[in-house]
Amino acid sequence: MTTLSPARTLGLARANATLVVRNKLTLTYAVVIPLAPLLLLLVGDTGDGSNGAGAAAIVTALMMAALFPVFYNLLSQLVTRRDELVLKRLRTGESTDAEIITSLALPGFVIALATALVAVPVAMLLGQPAPLNPLLYAVTVVVTLLLFAAFALWTAAWTKNAEAAQITSMPVILLAVLGQVAIGFPDEVRRFTDLTPGAAMTDLVRVSWFGFGTDDVERTLDLAGTWSAAGQPLLVLVAWAAVAVYLARRSMRWEPRS
Repeated sequence: MTTLSPARTLGLARANATLVVRNKLTLTYAVVIPLAPLLLLLVGDTGDGSNGAGAAAIVTALMMAALFPVFYNLLSQLVTRRDELVLKRLRTGESTDAEIITSLALPGFVIALATALVAVPVAMLLGQPAPLNPLLYAVTVVVTLLLFAAFALWTAAWTKNAEAAQITSMPVILLAVLGQVAIGFPDEVRRFTDLTPGAAMTDLVRVSWFGFGTDDVERTLDLAGTWSAAGQPLLVLVAWAAVAVYLARRSMRWEPRS
């Protein structure tokens, strides 16, 4: 189950990437939608890195990258290929379970990573500051993408077909978006919404890139301060990732119900 051949995995991933490129709708969801929020930087306050509009645009771009090329793309691929018995046939060959899953997730994962990387120079060109803590920013991106890939595996287990994925994906999407917009909620509500993965990712981007403290819209943290401020949201995000991986491993289905 844990054996993974780089050559076989990359070969399968190239085939999956080809299918993504050939599907114009999927390609649009994967590439255009995640980058579109960065256009908001053109109308936001720029020049000193002391505004919430820039942070909101970057957080939205990264959330779209996690939701579309990673979560929804992987979910729809898993369900479609499971129902077409492609996954079952792959398992009868040399490919291991880890190779099959990794190859399915890899194209969307690479696109999302590229979005997170491209967001840095694009944001800087549009007047935003460079990330204050690049390492923490990178950790946030990787853990977030792993979390939503695991969410896709878990959601696929109770999704009957590709059409149903539009409905079964909604709880995860709402969980992500709720946490992102909850920054404007009252403190009594924030105590609960801060425990969602969307809120944790939002806080981590605001801390690692902009040096924002809680509810701040200007830099109040130095490099050392970002690590202490990141403690709780990083713990929340890692905990969600661990739970999602556990649920995905326990519920993974390789063929349709008879």
